[in-house]
Amino acid sequence: MSMFCYQCQETAKNEGCTARGVCGKDADVANLQDLLIFVLKGISVYAEKAEEEGVEVSKKTAPFIMEGLFATVTNVNFNPERFEDLIEEAFALRDEVKAKFEKTYKENHGKEFDGDLPEHCTWYSDSAEDFYSKGENIGVLETEDVDVRSLRELATYGLKGIAAYGDHARILGKHKEEIDKFTQKCLAATTDDSLSVDDLVGLVMETGEMAVETMAILDEANTSTYGHPEPTDVNIGVSDNPGILISGHDLKDMEELLEQTEGTGIDVYTHGEMLPANSYPAFKKYDHFVGNYGGSWWHQDKEFESFNGPILMTTNCITPVKDSYKDRIFTTGMAGYPEVTHIPDRKKGESKDFSELIKLAKTCDSPVQLEEGTIPGGYARNTVMSVADKVIEAVKNGDIGRFVVMAGCDGRFKSREYFTDVAKELPEDAVILTAGCAKYRYNKLDLGDIGGIPRVLDAGQCNDSYSLAYIALQLKEAMDVDDINDLPISYDIAWYEQKAVAVLLALLSLGIKGIRLGPTLPAFISENVLNVLVDKFDIKPTGDVKEDAAAIMAGE
Repeated sequence: MSMFCYQCQETAKNEGCTARGVCGKDADVANLQDLLIFVLKGISVYAEKAEEEGVEVSKKTAPFIMEGLFATVTNVNFNPERFEDLIEEAFALRDEVKAKFEKTYKENHGKEFDGDLPEHCTWYSDSAEDFYSKGENIGVLETEDVDVRSLRELATYGLKGIAAYGDHARILGKHKEEIDKFTQKCLAATTDDSLSVDDLVGLVMETGEMAVETMAILDEANTSTYGHPEPTDVNIGVSDNPGILISGHDLKDMEELLEQTEGTGIDVYTHGEMLPANSYPAFKKYDHFVGNYGGSWWHQDKEFESFNGPILMTTNCITPVKDSYKDRIFTTGMAGYPEVTHIPDRKKGESKDFSELIKLAKTCDSPVQLEEGTIPGGYARNTVMSVADKVIEAVKNGDIGRFVVMAGCDGRFKSREYFTDVAKELPEDAVILTAGCAKYRYNKLDLGDIGGIPRVLDAGQCNDSYSLAYIALQLKEAMDVDDINDLPISYDIAWYEQKAVAVLLALLSLGIKGIRLGPTLPAFISENVLNVLVDKFDIKPTGDVKEDAAAIMAGE
């Protein structure tokens, strides 16, 4: 076993990747990611101790910890050199936080600190070779108790999702100390062998609460900067102009790319999770922003080939890059891939420099057309709540029998056809609420509408699952329902990576029960932890399409 990773839904045999990740990362990258998380935990332990002594460190440590966690999310960064750099930065930050703690501790207590510390705080090497060998011997399996391991990893993966969303919000100038401090607290707690299973269950639930807070602040960041998404028929055809394709989730990158390409004769297209950018008012003013190209992340090898122009990956989900487009794909932010050009972060008060993409685009052919027509988007919380009276009336008079939340991730497994088939099987009085790339399994189906309300309401990116939770909470009040689970809403969630884990924990923290989760249950959930989730929240696996569709409509 040269590595061990089971953080995504596609992990080998639903047990764990031990030689090479199904995602494409090799053992070296997997082990470097484990070492980075290891050192981030050490920073967090010292940060917690420092703050106990009255030293405020979260303002400096939080952005780095979030970026480090984000870099280890599935399909974000495959570049070992970048992880070597991050580990070296982590050691330097750990030393800085340690020095602040030890100095203050001595001042407060009149003696040197002599307490026990986990190895996460003490291990160090300046040799990159040692990084790789150490990475092989730490990580998930260093926790022997399977239930403790399960809960530690569940909290950690939730934190990774929080970190991704928190990083996007921070880029737009929004963050909360509460979230920053919880991130430190949670990472430090995963090194504490004195915590019981019950303590860790509580930590996992608190992670869900922080996921809600993080998605809310990102929603605020996006909407206060770019306006509330509007109902939009998004073009999926192509023009004759050369184009740049932008994928991922970072709306600040989207804004700066549109600004720099204006008037150049180059069109801009979204791909994957960037599709919802088409619904923001701030981006609609650009005539050269022409629509969406292709589908979800796992189709990119073929779709990037046929696009012909430059591709900008702002976050996940990048997959192993083919030689046919390696010379015209670029990464930025925490995304990375070996031998792929990386656009550096913006300097304070400046924009990122996308001139290299623009120069290349002018030499490229226009995209090959894959499809034509439009798909609807822009049905986030503001839009839906603006017609809440109409929605509630449709429920009361029986026109809408049930809302079905089918948010989450898409993936490569054939078993994900389940979600397409469920969408087709649901009766005509069912409205699908969606967010994330799971939408690509059914957002191009002709499912019609109910009194002008589309039967697929797309709230946006995976982080916009907050909109779906917000809508449910508002409907609970408007319909005078005591328990959110008494609303005519069912949950049939597709998951793939750690942002989906954060969304799941967020839903659980809101008290939502009866969630169907698929296409498989997470490999990192032990049998005993699963039993807790089943007993407390009635979580269940996806099953037979017809049976599930019938049970969903019956509220079961």
